[in-house]
Amino acid sequence: MLVVQLIAVFLSLGLANALPADTGRASSVTTVTIVRGHGYEIEEHEVQTSDGYILTMHRIPYSKNTGYDGPRPVVFLMHGLLCSSSDWVLAGPHSGLAYLLSEAGYDVWMGNARGNTYSKRHASKSPLLQPFWNFEWHDIGIYDLPAMMDYVLYWTNVAQLTYVGHSQGTTSFFVLNSMIPRFKSRIRSAHLLAPVAWMEHMESPLATVGGPLLGQPNAFVELFGSAEFLPNTQLMNLFGALLCSDEAISQFMCTNTLFLLGGWNSPYINETLLPDIMATTPAGCSVNQIFHYLQEYNSGYFRQFDYGKTRNKKEYSSKTPPEYDVEGIDVPTYLYYSDNDYFASLIDVDRLRYTMNPSALKSAYRMPEEKWNHIDFLWGLNIKEILYDRVINDINNA
Repeated sequence: MLVVQLIAVFLSLGLANALPADTGRASSVTTVTIVRGHGYEIEEHEVQTSDGYILTMHRIPYSKNTGYDGPRPVVFLMHGLLCSSSDWVLAGPHSGLAYLLSEAGYDVWMGNARGNTYSKRHASKSPLLQPFWNFEWHDIGIYDLPAMMDYVLYWTNVAQLTYVGHSQGTTSFFVLNSMIPRFKSRIRSAHLLAPVAWMEHMESPLATVGGPLLGQPNAFVELFGSAEFLPNTQLMNLFGALLCSDEAISQFMCTNTLFLLGGWNSPYINETLLPDIMATTPAGCSVNQIFHYLQEYNSGYFRQFDYGKTRNKKEYSSKTPPEYDVEGIDVPTYLYYSDNDYFASLIDVDRLRYTMNPSALKSAYRMPEEKWNHIDFLWGLNIKEILYDRVINDINNA
């Protein structure tokens, strides 16, 4: 059965990537349409990074139940791999973290990393050509996050914000704060869902299959790394609507795909949301982002991209890539993790916990729900009561 599922996933990836690149927004289901559909005010803001990428951020400035009620404390939400700002609003006002934070009195900003559905533009490079895609999640940490967060702080005229990240949004947080320490004074606290740093014990079958070849420097990685991976397309949206709805007998295929990516047999998957999830996710990324994660899996290190000894010497002045200084991060940090997470395994999260500065690590919450998986941190059933109430309480008291 696992082999069949792997074949299905790889076929779907190949089909998606066989389609022409789309520089626009393929889906009518967007962060803006979702939020407005629930009656909330939403704004779009654009910022250009120092290396030319034009990023779109979404903002819910206040609750629909209060209207504008003066300046609010700011929360910045950062999505994971192949995802977008839509992650935080898909589940609706009763379960979506962006709405819950808005109701709790926060000015909510949602980032979008370079290359996803909402951030597929550059000052001089076309997304139709390979140079646009020559980036990975290290660049999100050192370029995208600083640009977006500085913009948010300037626009709102506040000195600090609260950071919430999921998956790759946690990886890029560690990159940012190990590479640019000045940001520690700009982040009031960080709340990291399914934190991903070390990945040696990742249990994803996709890593097991792809890691040996793609998780090390070689000609294949050099040739295919700077390319678009799984953009959002109209065809995928159509498949989602037809195959993943509650009425579709094929819905189990969508559920099993999420299990394959996030962790098996979660009873918390919200199947009603599947068509909307498929309409917005995957949102696209660079192949290099995948390769870098596979390097983490293969090497057992949390370090910068490995180009091979010769190029490493040129890029880093050493034969091996430098490791990220997680121990030196001095931002008040809260971790939330689970047993059934294919990407953030218990062993790897424990390594993260023991490496972090004890004065910075304020809490490491291991979910008591043993089947809670990587995807459930966004769209799990009863997520408000199970997780988000705790996260918001931690934010309030940080």
